[in-house]
Amino acid sequence: MADARPGVTLVVDPRFSGGTSSAVATEIRVISSFCRLRVAAVSSAMFAGDTAHPAIVDACEAVGVPLLWDAPTISDEIVVLHNPSFLKFDEQFPGRIVADQLLVVCHENFLRPGGGEGFAVRHCLDLIRSASLCRKRFLAPISAWNRETITDWMSSNGWLPGWEIAAEDWTNICTFNLLPPPQDPRDRRGRLSRPGFEKFPDLETLNLIFPPSCEAVRILGADSLFAEDVPQHWDLIPFMGERVDSFLETIDFFIYYTNPRWRESFGRVIGEAIAAGKVVITDPETASIFGPGVLAAAPDQVDDLVAHYIANPALYADRVRVAQAALAQISASAFEARFHA
Repeated sequence: MADARPGVTLVVDPRFSGGTSSAVATEIRVISSFCRLRVAAVSSAMFAGDTAHPAIVDACEAVGVPLLWDAPTISDEIVVLHNPSFLKFDEQFPGRIVADQLLVVCHENFLRPGGGEGFAVRHCLDLIRSASLCRKRFLAPISAWNRETITDWMSSNGWLPGWEIAAEDWTNICTFNLLPPPQDPRDRRGRLSRPGFEKFPDLETLNLIFPPSCEAVRILGADSLFAEDVPQHWDLIPFMGERVDSFLETIDFFIYYTNPRWRESFGRVIGEAIAAGKVVITDPETASIFGPGVLAAAPDQVDDLVAHYIANPALYADRVRVAQAALAQISASAFEARFHA
């Protein structure tokens, strides 16, 4: 009997080191349950070598879908291309896309704080449009904040011919196990991300949110800080130097600020911290992606917030429960419902 499920091909340069690859790996596991799935790997000039992210390799093996490298033609009912910024150093798309619908998932914000362009938007999307034959092409934001940067970019730079903005966000799928909050939260603070100048605020801000009064400060992905003169009480851990779940067990407050000239478009690590039962404090734009359970604050407000929730464990637990309830909106079942809508 013919398989009546829709055909979907995910397209990505699978050498991304951070959230893009983790998000695609989760999609592979989820989408394969209700679609005829293929995964096409594209070699761009952005990365060297031919080693795919382990999470993508593991996901393909788990669902029995091969990772097909550099196919001359990618053809399916629905083609979903992740993170078009990988094409910013290329002069042409390395292949051809033929689809009824092409969705380009916009992991990178089109604009940075202050109005600077997040990547070579028109260049990357023109390469994809020129290489694709499709009935419909959609830009798929991954969050409300990401969507706002897309519409603001178009207001300043003009509409992109041949593209529509998808009505629904193509959010990261969060399939994390939900853990209970600690009964007696302590002043144990931390953050994690891949290394990179854009992922970290300046040292003055880091000193403000991780002061000597903390019982513990742990930073996973702190490679860029190793050469800096940082306080003795900071425990710096290299990227992938510790399992994320093990790291999150050692903190009670996830404090996440980035370079002020850059913002997360989604912030998958925040979803991981929420699921692990931690109170999250971050900037207002990033907090808005995850709903009222995440605390939006300026860095100079962090100390008072931590003290308040340590003194009120019931409020801490309530905050975690509200944040975890919001994760249901970006669960696997919610994603499948949006896909079929």
